[in-house]
Order: sequence, then C-alpha cells, then structure tokens
Amino acid sequence: MDRFVVISGCSGGGKSTLLEELARRGFATVAEPGRRIVREETARGGTALPWIDPEAFARRAIAIALEDRAAAARHDGWVFFDRGLIDAAAALEYVTGEPALETYGRVHRYHARVFLTPPWPEIYAADAERRHDLAAALAEYARLLAAYSRLGYQTAILPKVPVAARADGLLRLLAETVDPPGR
Repeated sequence: MDRFVVISGCSGGGKSTLLEELARRGFATVAEPGRRIVREETARGGTALPWIDPEAFARRAIAIALEDRAAAARHDGWVFFDRGLIDAAAALEYVTGEPALETYGRVHRYHARVFLTPPWPEIYAADAERRHDLAAALAEYARLLAAYSRLGYQTAILPKVPVAARADGLLRLLAETVDPPGR
C-alpha cells in the first residue's frame, strides 16, 4: 500500500527511536515484530527466538507482520512500520533458503520508498532482546539492502542526525515522492 512506509535497516541504528518521534507527531506506527516475539517467547519460556530457533522466529514474524498490515488498513494517512514483512521474509529466506521474498514481498507491497537506518556503531548496543553483535547486524543490513533492491523498492538511507531532524528529512522525502494521504 502506498501509505504503508517501512523503516528498516541496521539493528541498533535508531529505528525504534524514529518511530517514537513519528508517533509523537501523530502518525500511526507499528512496532517491530521481532522484539514483540522475543518478549512473548521469553515470558512464556518459548523457543521461537532468533538464537534458539531462527526459522520458527522468522515464520512467527511473517505471521505477525501480515496481521499488522491488516490492522494498519484501519488507519488513515501514513502508517510507519518498524521493520515488517519484507524483513521477516528476508530472514526466513536466509535461514531456510525458501523463496520467501518472492512469496510475500511481491504480493504484499509497501510504499515504493523504504527508509533504512545505516550502521551506527556509536549508538549500537546489544540488550536482552537484541543479543547479536554488530558484525551480525552489519550482515543483516547488507541482506536487507539487497532484499529491498531485489523487490524494486527505492531505498533512502537516513542520515545519522538527531531524531527530530531524521523525522523531518523522512517526511520531506515522502512529500517529494507522492501526495501524502489524508491524516
């Protein structure tokens, strides 16, 4: 959908902070499926975690991303996704070799321009939900750049600037691409 905008990129690159800023400005936002899964699985002692069962984790992320898209259709105007279906499909394809990007990415489209946060080592931090190191984050970033390109998205790499300036730049680029939907 033209009004569904993905913010993807390197883990620890400031995506969630940017989504919080966009929500503060009144836009609809959708939280990252991966972090939600990690919280739920950890709370219940589950194993669909990227460091235990990455395939189950990716399949669950795909299911949640599809649910998120359906729920987001109720909102008017821009809806900003912290990662989403393409990221989950790329993860599944990486882990299993299945053509998940073809299966999901060509059918369930987002806005033509996707915004990526680049690697930002100065702010990167592992935590209880993000256990991988910066090297793994960099490898994932390279896979995501390739995945979005393969699906024909225009990628805009967000600058490493304070969050308000980052949000302003993102919104400016969106305004240049198409007329924004009503809010």
